[in-house]
Amino acid sequence: QVQLVESGGGSVQLGGSPRPSCVALGLTFSTYAMGWFRQAPGKERELVAAISWSGESTFYADSVKGRFTISRVDAVKRLHLRMTSLKREDTAVYYCALKAGMYGVVRDARDYGYWGQGTQVTVSS
Repeated sequence: QVQLVESGGGSVQLGGSPRPSCVALGLTFSTYAMGWFRQAPGKERELVAAISWSGESTFYADSVKGRFTISRVDAVKRLHLRMTSLKREDTAVYYCALKAGMYGVVRDARDYGYWGQGTQVTVSS
């Protein structure tokens, strides 16, 4: 059974640089695309960043472009999100997601088959 477990969230100062990560457990396949989504209170879940199965292609939402970096280390089945210059509007629960197969960047949440439970990132001044 595939399980995604996020960690590395928490309360962060304005302008801070947390680094949430996600580990994929119980994988029975070796090729998969991944993504980070977030959901703020009262808002819909939105794509933050996505990375292709090979790691060669990435996508970023305009709101985080230039501030966040998505990366993956397949040897340890980890997905990372390096966040910098945090703003108050970055406060949200951050979820990692996985889609099995040799896919490029996957932008639609409905296409992901596996989700983590989320990690809260709260930006305060």
